[in-house]
Amino acid sequence: MTNKCCNQSENNNDQSNINQTSAVDKRYGAAAIDQEKCLCSPIAFNPKLLEVIPAENIEKDYGCGDPTRWIKKGDIVLDLGSGSGKNAFICAQVVGKSGHVIGIDRNNEMLALSRQAAPIVAARIGFSNMTFLEGDIQALDSMQGNGEQLVKDASIDVVISNCVLNLVNPSDRERLLRNIKRVLRRNGRVAISDIVSNKKVPLNLQEDPELWSGCISGAWQEDQFINDFKNLGFKEVICVDRSSMPWKVIEGIEFRSITLTGYL
Repeated sequence: MTNKCCNQSENNNDQSNINQTSAVDKRYGAAAIDQEKCLCSPIAFNPKLLEVIPAENIEKDYGCGDPTRWIKKGDIVLDLGSGSGKNAFICAQVVGKSGHVIGIDRNNEMLALSRQAAPIVAARIGFSNMTFLEGDIQALDSMQGNGEQLVKDASIDVVISNCVLNLVNPSDRERLLRNIKRVLRRNGRVAISDIVSNKKVPLNLQEDPELWSGCISGAWQEDQFINDFKNLGFKEVICVDRSSMPWKVIEGIEFRSITLTGYL
């Protein structure tokens, strides 16, 4: 097949029975152990903010944009699909001692990678303001052993994600979007980098596990992606970054990276 990056398609009846969870888990678990250079579309980050991050966590980060550019000092940040932790470690430096960063990932190998590096990064920046939790990003409302939700209502200033929303099964997409809104405080923001398509992704591509785990088959159609956040009540929803050239073209469908921002 072709390269691997990240995305999902728009809501429709054809998607209701698609479940590529095992393919995603297997692929990203392996990528946490051995770097997969063709997974997602690499992007340049501020080199100064990378200096404190272990090389392994940088090498095994698989994204398609830089949502960390929209983080502010003092923010409480939720990183959906935090993976190796690179984006979270960058945010930790930006938010400073007064802020906090929560990473959510369900992949045990990726969680081990980020948790192992967290105390190293904390020692290098002089404070610890990071937490990495195990969980499905669409299930932020799931009840934990302490009787509380994985992420509480109105507890987050900004939700970020880097090429991960597309990996969620279509049947869980509505819950994912609902939870993003639920956890945000008043005037809360989103900065979401992902792969989008210029046309609806057909069923034959959606059913391909390799393309799904490679962030292709789950791509939102670009207009739908923007409209879904507008329909949630987000204001000034715009693409602040959009690659002019497609990252992939498959069966005449263009797949490119964008970063979407908006606020409640």
